[in-house]
Amino acid sequence: MPLLNKTRARSEAPYQSPSKRSAWSPARLALTAFFAMDGFLFAAWVVRIPDIRGQVSATHSALGLALLCLSAGAVATMPVIGRLCVRYGSKPVTIASVALLSLAVPLPAHTHSVLSLGAVLLLFGAGYGAANVAMNSAAVDLVRELRRPVMPSFHAGYSLGGLLGAGVGGLLAGTLSTTWALALSGALGLAVTAAAGTALLRGQAGRPAQAPAARRTAGAKAGAGTGAEAAGKTPATPAPGVARSVRLLVVLLGLTALLDAYGEGAIADWATLHLTDDVHATAGLAAAGYAAFAFAMTAGRVGGTWLSIRIGQTRLIATGGLTACAGMLVVALAPSVAAALAGLVLVGLGLANIFPLAIAQAGAAGGPRGVATASTLGYAGMLIGPPVIGFLADAVGLPLALTTVAGAAALAGLLPFAVRSRRPVAASH
Repeated sequence: MPLLNKTRARSEAPYQSPSKRSAWSPARLALTAFFAMDGFLFAAWVVRIPDIRGQVSATHSALGLALLCLSAGAVATMPVIGRLCVRYGSKPVTIASVALLSLAVPLPAHTHSVLSLGAVLLLFGAGYGAANVAMNSAAVDLVRELRRPVMPSFHAGYSLGGLLGAGVGGLLAGTLSTTWALALSGALGLAVTAAAGTALLRGQAGRPAQAPAARRTAGAKAGAGTGAEAAGKTPATPAPGVARSVRLLVVLLGLTALLDAYGEGAIADWATLHLTDDVHATAGLAAAGYAAFAFAMTAGRVGGTWLSIRIGQTRLIATGGLTACAGMLVVALAPSVAAALAGLVLVGLGLANIFPLAIAQAGAAGGPRGVATASTLGYAGMLIGPPVIGFLADAVGLPLALTTVAGAAALAGLLPFAVRSRRPVAASH
């Protein structure tokens, strides 16, 4: 999925319709299983947070600090995993990361103090952050092999896994103890890792990925007849100007992911409360509102590949951002429950493909390190969204505070045009 092209038409030209056999290869199925397992394991932990809080006798503020350790572990790990993917290849790192996440999931059930919970969540967050960077890096490589923008389908797998994990966890909450539920989730994660990892490694690649700018520069040097490789010299690195342009491009794409994740995090933590307190929905309807948002996001990602091919990635992100902006204004300002629920559906459809496409483009431009940079920025958006909304809600009220999500979504839709203007120009082919 090369980004370093002169025109939009050329940048989207490499995507072609592959054969049915290659469209859903074993490697793609295996990687989708990893994404789904990642979502399942995280949801399995989330639905047990109330039980864990009682187990460690944590206040709300103490629990918040412990949960911050999860985020800290993820953010600290992401840049390191990008470098490991460059050195060892994204596929082996994906397998190791999901295995670590599976082993860490049962640990919170064995903690009995806030301090021990925070320490365990550091490890859990490290596994979660590592898995997300490695899986997305492997997905970028597979997108390039298939010559088809299938990144949204992987994130649809994550969303489906999260829905399944939350549903199963909720159904079994009164049957299985927290210890058994998380232990079985971890065991399932290890089983899927073993099965999917075998299929993933049988595919091509596994070799360390290289950023497109570096590949293009090295190829140009070789084609120019310098004889550097024949002489045993190290291929030239990208020109400083190109390298700076690539870094700026990756940062802009990371900011796009951040703005999207800001909205996702805010809705996850505040939408239900807004529906009950401000729109006066019943508890059941408020829960249905978030479920509608989650299903809409999953459906949007399932259709993301088709839409990317039909209208192009830039237009899809722009349309999604404006759709989410309109939907969020309805959610925040509409006085009726029905209108707010419809608005949440629009927000889910609008935000669905912004994050995966931004990460995919960052990986196409900067390789695994590009994925790591954009993922770190995106995850930061998930972190800052809920507390920013909380502070603003105390100052101006929750409905007005939620309008910042509309502004962030609109900006996320406009940033791709700035991204396109910042693409470094590649040499003519």
